[in-house]
Amino acid sequence: MDPKTQTELEAATFRRLVEHLREHTDVQNIDLMNLASFCRNCLSKWYRSAAEEKGLEMSYDDARELVYGMPYAEWKSKYQTEASAEQLATFETKKPTD
Repeated sequence: MDPKTQTELEAATFRRLVEHLREHTDVQNIDLMNLASFCRNCLSKWYRSAAEEKGLEMSYDDARELVYGMPYAEWKSKYQTEASAEQLATFETKKPTD
């Protein structure tokens, strides 16, 4: 596979992942973190980092809006639920130490 095609496929895959996460607002970030060690916020940070590597300025809020499909505060008020004690306990044992 040539590099251009690979990049196009990777980009399409990323767009599909973001679309999937936007459609499944019932899946909480803490669940993603506990199961997969990444969440929508991680994707936002990676997006921002990739932009900065290309010399593009992007705020974290702008990157989150691209991933969430709306301002983070709006998504949070519409879809985020209170984490259970069990979710928080699991997160504490698995959270990254960076």
